[in-house]
Amino acid sequence: MEIFGVVNASPDSKADFSVVHGCAEAATRGAELLAEGADHFDLGGEGSTPGSDEVGTEDEWQRVVGPLRGLLSLGAEVAIDTRKPQVARQALDAGATVLNAGDALQSSEMVELAAERGVTVVLPFMLGHDFRSIRDVSGDPVTVMVEWFAQHIERLRQAGVTQQLLLDCGVGFGPHDMDWPDRAEYQRAIYSGLGELRRFDLPLYVPVPWLQTPDRLELLDLALSQKPDYVRAHRPAQVRERHAILTSAS
Repeated sequence: MEIFGVVNASPDSKADFSVVHGCAEAATRGAELLAEGADHFDLGGEGSTPGSDEVGTEDEWQRVVGPLRGLLSLGAEVAIDTRKPQVARQALDAGATVLNAGDALQSSEMVELAAERGVTVVLPFMLGHDFRSIRDVSGDPVTVMVEWFAQHIERLRQAGVTQQLLLDCGVGFGPHDMDWPDRAEYQRAIYSGLGELRRFDLPLYVPVPWLQTPDRLELLDLALSQKPDYVRAHRPAQVRERHAILTSAS
């Protein structure tokens, strides 16, 4: 299991300890993440949680360009987490090597960019075209997720995106209008059903909770028990520790 440590250049991120401003702060945060067991970095400049501000393309790029330089100076791979093709293009030009497609590659411009660059792409499960208006899942969420991936993986391959896709179960996107108990139950179902995604013979990239409440830690353990290939984590040391406990007990 490899870990993408989270670095946020969005000041409205709820995980304020992960927020950086500029090159030096990002390098410091990145060094801490590597020391805690991260292998790579995931850098984003626009929040996806309820209440986060919508950011213009140029403003988002100005947020991430300094932190991107700081992270690249550490020699680890950087994923650019964005839904904007121009931000993605500029970040890849500057040295990012993974595209975490915040629009789930649903825009033609982002698909064309992915096909052109041939980089590894994180493909998140997302109902709707905008993470700010995620639809409720009607029916069994695992079935809906599997059917969504089957449709979109085929669509992308037909569009020339033939490089490796990392499948992200999309728990970081919501649905946002659920109260937390319902959302926790939704996440529990999704994490429990991750094995159903193995039919696509593609690596699993799983965002895990960072809040330190008992229910979130239970979800963290559940996600890790599904043996994901990659984890997106704010607290790599905790993920490594809990993963080691689960592995030794199995």
